[in-house]
Amino acid sequence: MSADPASEPALSVDYAVDGYWLREWHGPATVRVSPHGIRPISDAATPTAVRLPGVLLPGFRDAHVHLGLTEPRALVAGGLAAVDDLGGHPDRLREWAGDDAVPAVHYAAAFITAPGGYPSNRAWATTLAVAEVETGEQAMAAVAEQLAAGATFIKVALNSDDGPVIDDDTLSALVEHAHSRGAEVVAHVQGVGQAQRAFVAGADRLAHTPWTEKLSDALIAEMVQPNSRFLAGRHSWISTLDIHGYGQRGRDFATASDNLSRFHAAGGTVRYGTDLGNGDLPPGLNERELTALQDAGVRYDALLRALCLPGFGSTVSYLPTVPRADANLASWLMTATVVTARELLHPEFAASAARVAATNYGGDEAVSAATTPIPTAWRIDL
Repeated sequence: MSADPASEPALSVDYAVDGYWLREWHGPATVRVSPHGIRPISDAATPTAVRLPGVLLPGFRDAHVHLGLTEPRALVAGGLAAVDDLGGHPDRLREWAGDDAVPAVHYAAAFITAPGGYPSNRAWATTLAVAEVETGEQAMAAVAEQLAAGATFIKVALNSDDGPVIDDDTLSALVEHAHSRGAEVVAHVQGVGQAQRAFVAGADRLAHTPWTEKLSDALIAEMVQPNSRFLAGRHSWISTLDIHGYGQRGRDFATASDNLSRFHAAGGTVRYGTDLGNGDLPPGLNERELTALQDAGVRYDALLRALCLPGFGSTVSYLPTVPRADANLASWLMTATVVTARELLHPEFAASAARVAATNYGGDEAVSAATTPIPTAWRIDL
């Protein structure tokens, strides 16, 4: 028996949406969906397009997770389209990277650390993977091993508060070899002076906003400058503010928030990340992390740049309403769902989305009729 043609995915669909964001806000607009992906075709609602109430954003990415310490298949339902795993067993990570029920995965594989260094002394590390090195040659071999296991970047642990750390020569050899292979280096820095060591050695990202010391304004000013030593041309930080108190905040939170506020204000590149798997964190988008970023000054377009993938591709974040001018951006983002091009091509998607919007958000009453529906204040990157 042949399938009902009405239930078969279309070859392409044009949707008239209330707005979309790609580095800046647009709306109303028309986007075209095909098996090849999702792309805007007009900054106007074309007459033949199917009405889809709400807004499209690039998929949300958590740039610091540990899938081996959480339930990977819960994360898409939690609003995440992509994750960067910063320490895990490569065999499991390869499995999850090929699982359609798991967000798109890039990973670092094993933590590289000094013999007896963090996290080799932590009980949870037994379920992940740790490579201990003490010479440049060993560090280069560990980098090669992770890349051969499918890693797209390298994770090095520099935690002088919790054991030995590799020396400067070994760190430099690790970073230089990773860069020669086209892989960025992400550094866990903890303890006085470790953030500066990682930066001087050319580590591309800090896995956490530094929290064990207040960084000097002079060091932050150096960190935010474009520099060819880093593969992306810039050094960046992953936020992970909420791990300090899990909503209760405290001294470490205050130090990290102050460092992040000054880094962002100086022009530094910030990525949204939570260290998911570490403590009492929700399995998906974390409103407390988003709020902490806003409180540190990472707001509006800057918050979306920290959170979103660079483009639409074949997966987007769909929000069924346009926010009112007094809406809280973090709260509004929590209403997003991960939607694939295949789902958008289903002939019943728009009708289903309209019913959900009408039931949960009052339908079109929640959508501005203005030509540009996104609140003006949200367009200002403070």
